[in-house]
Amino acid sequence: MRMAARFAVFVASVLPGGLFAQQGLDTVQIRTQTLAPGVHVLFGAGGNIGLSVGEDAVFVIDDQFAPLTPKILAAIAALTPKPVKFVVNTHWHFDHTGGNENLGKAGALIVAHDNVRTRMSSEQFIQAFNRREPPAPKDALPVVTFAEGVTFHLNGDRIAVSHLPAAHTDGDALIYFSKANVLHMGDVFNMSGLPFVDRSSGGSIHGVIAAAERAIGMSNASTQIIPGHGRVVRRGELQAWRDMLVALRDRMRAEIAAGRSVDEVLAAKITEPYAKDWPGGHERFVRTLHQELSSR
Repeated sequence: MRMAARFAVFVASVLPGGLFAQQGLDTVQIRTQTLAPGVHVLFGAGGNIGLSVGEDAVFVIDDQFAPLTPKILAAIAALTPKPVKFVVNTHWHFDHTGGNENLGKAGALIVAHDNVRTRMSSEQFIQAFNRREPPAPKDALPVVTFAEGVTFHLNGDRIAVSHLPAAHTDGDALIYFSKANVLHMGDVFNMSGLPFVDRSSGGSIHGVIAAAERAIGMSNASTQIIPGHGRVVRRGELQAWRDMLVALRDRMRAEIAAGRSVDEVLAAKITEPYAKDWPGGHERFVRTLHQELSSR
């Protein structure tokens, strides 16, 4: 609970309207949406959870906060009596890995990019929130890591996990269910607001845009795309997200070239045209984008 409380500020800034702060973990309900036979997404507090259930195993993508583990397991139990066998983390942030320790102790095999284990093994500093995060317990750490990617052959599907360099963080992963045609993007795609580019964890706006372009190339009009936060969408909305990011990056380059400070750019409200579709994180995004592009 103490770890979840420390991360409340982070989640409140990501979710629209400070949803986490308003609800508290005790009132959070886990909602299940079925995307294809055996493939689901679970919504709660924190990152969206991908789920595959079938004859082989229960395969989970991200696991939100530790206190929510009983509710998450209850939602899974409503679909299958089998225990969770695999957990894949899309990146290291605690609203996506908070349940790792519980699931690891229960016997799940935790899988993530090399950099996820590295960051979870030592104290981290999230500059955007001026917060330090302590090392994760041993049972929360990924026990299988990869550099470029790894493929699972489970439940009649081919589940391809691919690393995305320098995007939301330096340890992001895309997970694609080939047969189900479902793509989980973690926090490189956020339908609740503008992206959080965690520069202190190796993130970059250029990598976030590249991740969107890669996902667009992997998908088709029927692909169901799970963002790190927010509702499931199709490729057209991901394309609109990518186009928005490119437009804002180009606008920021022009503002910096004109010698404008970050406060002057904020006063110009350059993100306002996108507030309806992506309402959260605007000031943070402008500050981070100005900082990154000014340093180049």
